[in-house]
Amino acid sequence: MSPSHVVVIGGGFAGLSAAKVLRNRDVRVTLLDRRNHHVFQPLLYQVATATLSPGDIAAPIRWVLRHARNVRVLLGEVARVNVADRRVELTDGGRVDYDYLIVGTGSSHAYFGHPEWEPYAPGLKTLEDALEIRRRVLLAFERAERETDVARQQELLTFVLVGGGPTGVELAGTLAEIARQTLRDEFRSIDTSRTRIVLVEAGPTILPTFPDKLRTAARASLTRLGVEVRENARVTNIDDHGVFIGEERLIAATVLWAAGVAASPLVATLGVPLDRVGRAIVAPDLSIPGHPEVFVVGDAAAFLQDGKQVPGVAQTAMQGAAHAARMILRRERHQETMPFVYYDKGSLAIIGRGSAIADLNQAKFSGLVAWFAWLFLHIFMLIGFRNRLLVLVQWAGAYVTFQRSVRLITNRH
Repeated sequence: MSPSHVVVIGGGFAGLSAAKVLRNRDVRVTLLDRRNHHVFQPLLYQVATATLSPGDIAAPIRWVLRHARNVRVLLGEVARVNVADRRVELTDGGRVDYDYLIVGTGSSHAYFGHPEWEPYAPGLKTLEDALEIRRRVLLAFERAERETDVARQQELLTFVLVGGGPTGVELAGTLAEIARQTLRDEFRSIDTSRTRIVLVEAGPTILPTFPDKLRTAARASLTRLGVEVRENARVTNIDDHGVFIGEERLIAATVLWAAGVAASPLVATLGVPLDRVGRAIVAPDLSIPGHPEVFVVGDAAAFLQDGKQVPGVAQTAMQGAAHAARMILRRERHQETMPFVYYDKGSLAIIGRGSAIADLNQAKFSGLVAWFAWLFLHIFMLIGFRNRLLVLVQWAGAYVTFQRSVRLITNRH
C-alpha cells in the first residue's frame, strides 16, 4: 500500500513549515506554488525602498526542500479545489489528487470594495509589487528634477501611505530617510528634504496591536523623521493625483496601499462558510467542516482564540501549518486530532535608522535596542547563509553611509 498523499498549496511561511514537519516521514508530499521561490515577506519593504535586492530575501523552493526526499515541488497555479473528489485543479488543466490537503495561500490586497483604486495605489505582497513600488518612488524624484511647475513639482514630491500598520509605518519611515539623507546631495533642481510623506490611518491609532507606550514612541520617531501622521482619517477616493480624506483633497503623485487584506479567492472554492474578508471558518484543529482531511492555515483561516482572530503574521502561518502537518501524522496513526493553540511570540516594527519598537510579551522596549532586536531576528529567520550574510552587509553599509545600493528603475512605462 502506497503512503498517503499530502498536497500543500502555497510555498510561503505556511507551506514550508508544513513540508518541513512532513519531510522524510511515511507520507508523500506535493507542494504547489505558482512561483518557484519563497519570499521573506517582512523584508519586502526593503526591496521596495531600494535597500535590498530581490534575491536577498528570496530562495528557490526546490533548494529549500532539497533534503526532503519525500517532498515533490510543482510549479503551477491552482484554480480550484474539488473537495468532493479530493482533487486540486490547476489553471492549465492539470490536476493533483490528494488524501490530505493543507491550504496556505495567504492573503491579497483588499481595497474595501474599491478595486478601481489598485492601479493608483499598489500594495506590497510580492516581489513584483516591491519592484513596482521602487520604480514609482524613484521615478517621482526623477520627474520632479525635470519639472518646472512648482505645484506639479511638489505633487511629485508628496507620498501618501494608506494604512498605519507595520508595513505602512516601515515604508513611511524608510521613505523619509531616503528623501532626507540618501538623495540629499544628488539632485540639482529639487530639494529632496522638502519631500512630504503622509501616513493615513482610518482607525484611532497607528500600530493598533502594540501597547500605547510603544505606539507613542513610534509616532514620535515618525514625527522626528518629518512624517505627517494622520489618524482617524479615512480615505474615500483615490485617483492619479492623490487621495480624498473625507472631503479633503490631498494632492500626491505617489500613493501606496498598506491597509486592508483579503484571503485568497481560492478559499471560496472549498465550499465552506467564510468570514467577511473571505477566510475559511475552521474547526479547532484547523480542518474545515465536513472534510477533516482538509486543513486551512495562516491568513486563509478564520481562527478565534480567546474570542479574537489570531493575527495574520508569519508566526501564525508557521505555527498553524506545523500543527496541521502534525495532525495529519496523528490521523495516519489513527489518533484523534488536537485543537490548535497559537503562541504569540511578540511583535516588532522598525520606524527608521536605529529606531524600532518591540513587544516581546513581558519585555516592551523601543529605540536602538529594539532596532538591533528587529535586525538580528529578521536575519536569523532568513533562509540560507548566503542571504543572511548579504543582508547583514547591505544593512551595515546603509547604516553607515545612508545609501541604498539598489536604486534601479526597471520596467519603466
